[in-house]
Amino acid sequence: MAIKVTRPSAAQQALLDELKQLAEQLGIEVREERLLREVGYRVRSGGCRVHAKNLILLDRGLPASAQIDVLASELSDRPLDTVYLSPAARRVLESAAPEAARASGQG
Repeated sequence: MAIKVTRPSAAQQALLDELKQLAEQLGIEVREERLLREVGYRVRSGGCRVHAKNLILLDRGLPASAQIDVLASELSDRPLDTVYLSPAARRVLESAAPEAARASGQG
């Protein structure tokens, strides 16, 4: 059986690129890695700190929409008032903010 690889739409790719650029502006390195899954532990995309450096790991195997969700979740609680964002990016981040608050137990 062949695996169908779907390419992100131009709008999705532009949004993904904008969110990656935003992370870089905020001093957060974004790395796309092939996150291996082994028996006994579960690896998933998200933010972490390595040697006092903020990092977001994105599973290269995730579709663009899922990568956008991960980035939005990680960036939505950052101060973004002084950063220019497209209306689409701002909507995605604003909609992710309540989800991020619930996930951290604040909402």
